[in-house]
Amino acid sequence: MVTQITRGIKISVSTNFEGTYFKNYRIQFAFSYEITIENQSKDSVQLNTRHWEIYDSLNDIEIVDGEGVIGKKPVLKPGEKHTYSSGCLLASPFGAMRGYFNMINFTTTRSFRVMVPTFRLSAPFAIN
Repeated sequence: MVTQITRGIKISVSTNFEGTYFKNYRIQFAFSYEITIENQSKDSVQLNTRHWEIYDSLNDIEIVDGEGVIGKKPVLKPGEKHTYSSGCLLASPFGAMRGYFNMINFTTTRSFRVMVPTFRLSAPFAIN
């Protein structure tokens, strides 16, 4: 598990290799990840958008931007957590992801960026 704290918002990420699949006549390596967002600040915040950079050792970087996370824009009061799971397919057994969440602080009404630390995506059979 990797963690990082930005402006009192703690992001924790754990990953899992889910298996291999064939898609469009190519083998794909499936990974899942679970992200916990914990508000350790004194203010209520809301996650509005996400930005991902997905690195695949056999492909170019894929950029993904979107609203919320898995269709939600969670509001977190001080001390609250929000956990969600998602996943991605890679063309190789090695990759990584990193990104950020754009959030708003309800006390100051200001937007701010919370960094998601780089997390590795590695199939266990391919690790030496």
